[in-house]
Amino acid sequence: MKKVLSLLLVLIIAGSLTLTSCNNNTPTTTTTIRVATDATWKPFEFVNEQTKVIEGFDIDLFNAIADKAGLKVEYVNVSWDPLLAGMAQGTYDCAISSITITTERAKAMLFSDSYFAAGQIVVVLKTNTTIKSKSDLTGKTVGVQLGTTGNFEVDKIVGATAKPYDDIGLAFQDLMNGQVDAVVCDNPVALYYVGANATKLKTTGTVFTDEQYGIAVAKGKEDLLKKINDGLKKVKAAGTIDTFSTKWALLK
Repeated sequence: MKKVLSLLLVLIIAGSLTLTSCNNNTPTTTTTIRVATDATWKPFEFVNEQTKVIEGFDIDLFNAIADKAGLKVEYVNVSWDPLLAGMAQGTYDCAISSITITTERAKAMLFSDSYFAAGQIVVVLKTNTTIKSKSDLTGKTVGVQLGTTGNFEVDKIVGATAKPYDDIGLAFQDLMNGQVDAVVCDNPVALYYVGANATKLKTTGTVFTDEQYGIAVAKGKEDLLKKINDGLKKVKAAGTIDTFSTKWALLK
């Protein structure tokens, strides 16, 4: 009888362990991905000076997409050129950093659907009366962020000299200090810096390019791209992009 009872006890315990094992092995839908960003581009991505945490419109947006897509995110703060090189080499799974979708970039990486419309604009000192549009930049020194569409656009202007910076904030600082004649960058970023320095800076002329921001995804990661696009569609449908635009005072 003891042997029978012992056998029954063993079978019950074994069955219990089997059920527990099955429950513990239930697959999870959460995947951790490395997301690169150049956190020098207020108000889209920047390091909060108090908390030292990366935040901004793009970060809020990607967190919302990740939540919808079942993705866990590890952000990596990296400067612009290494970010693009890293994406081309597959160092990062994806990147969100106010990246304009271009034909050239699309040769080295995949892109999500667009999520924000932007364009280049000229910023000058408020006292400046001679530079009224990009046509007046001939013979001028213009601050730009290295490797950006703003950099490329200034390079196209005959007689203009582009002065590249790793951090666009330094370009605006030099503008206010009289070290450059103007700055060219994405209009939402320009409006952010003009708003923060309303007594010193102004935009001049009109937005002169038509650009779309997209999330870059490493080539070969089509499944990840689909998850991101699906998450982005849900975020758009919920009106979340408008909510974040209001939060970060973005004018589209």
